[in-house]
Amino acid sequence: MKKFSLLIILLIGMTIVGCANSASNKQSNLMPRNNYGHYETKEKKLKKFVSQKMVTTQGILTNYQKQGFQNKAATGHELLSESSGLWLEYLAYTKRYGQFKRFYQVTKDTFDQKVQFSYRYIPETDKKYNVNATLDDLRIIKALQIFSEKTGNQEYRKEAQARFDRLEKNTIDGAKIADFYDVESKTASSNSSLAYYDLPTLKYFEDKGIYQKQLSLVEKGYLNDALPLYASSFNWQNKEYSQKDLNTSEALITLLHLSQVKAIKNESLDWLQKRVETKTLYNGYSMTGKVTDHNQSAANYAISAMIFSEAGQKKMYRLAMNTMWQSQVNDKDSAIYGGIGLEKQASAYSFNNLLALLATKY
Repeated sequence: MKKFSLLIILLIGMTIVGCANSASNKQSNLMPRNNYGHYETKEKKLKKFVSQKMVTTQGILTNYQKQGFQNKAATGHELLSESSGLWLEYLAYTKRYGQFKRFYQVTKDTFDQKVQFSYRYIPETDKKYNVNATLDDLRIIKALQIFSEKTGNQEYRKEAQARFDRLEKNTIDGAKIADFYDVESKTASSNSSLAYYDLPTLKYFEDKGIYQKQLSLVEKGYLNDALPLYASSFNWQNKEYSQKDLNTSEALITLLHLSQVKAIKNESLDWLQKRVETKTLYNGYSMTGKVTDHNQSAANYAISAMIFSEAGQKKMYRLAMNTMWQSQVNDKDSAIYGGIGLEKQASAYSFNNLLALLATKY
């Protein structure tokens, strides 16, 4: 009888260990689905510009060009956790493991607030903002998980899980993903930007039921077949989707996240295809589809390329990338040679350059 009981205990123990190992070995599917890139020469020039001209000992410059302070948005030589997350993703994708470890430590030294990462830091005044941007945290967590899966480094898997758990306590509540949490006032935003729903990352770390609620909230923000994009945000106080004009970068990031979990609508892909084919992907649209900002950005074509790659549309991926590369500076005498930017102004934003790099891995 004692031998039989001992056998049962051993079997139960083996089952528990097996489950634990299975959970730790679970793959996240965070990597790009396809690899249509192969822009080695252009990517090499761009990577050299970013690593030599924009990466600093504290983070990544928001713009190569030094600019005056603006309260509402980071400019010039201020640093953003957004940039750090994008750069860490690229380093993980390209197996630059030593650089990844060093830069993650830099990211923590500059932005870490224990429960989250500050979204913005001003080196000149040593000012770290009290709030995060939840999408930026999720990007960093995603990069940590990708690094762990590529290297088998369990410490980084544990770090990714720990960071998600801490972030979740203050910014995630069921379907709600708060835009930010203020560590000083200890309050979370009542607004949820749909672009902040990093669906593949949430799908890996969240309970399946909660993830489905998060996905559903995004999907219900769909506007209509005439403008097959999504509302910019959902407000939890009035329980309504925003009626504000759309920022195209945010709208496309929402589509990218949907494409990464195979939930993008064909109507959205068709709408995007027409704009890329005619090079009329403008920076802003009203809720009725009217253009509100006629400028265009390389970042939006880079995000579009990623979306097409996730959808298995190689031809459209290449077309979007070709348009994006037109913004690369090829004059060797330019201060921003190799970068994506405006040559005459020597202006090169990290957002454009880092998304361009990421797009080469799709």
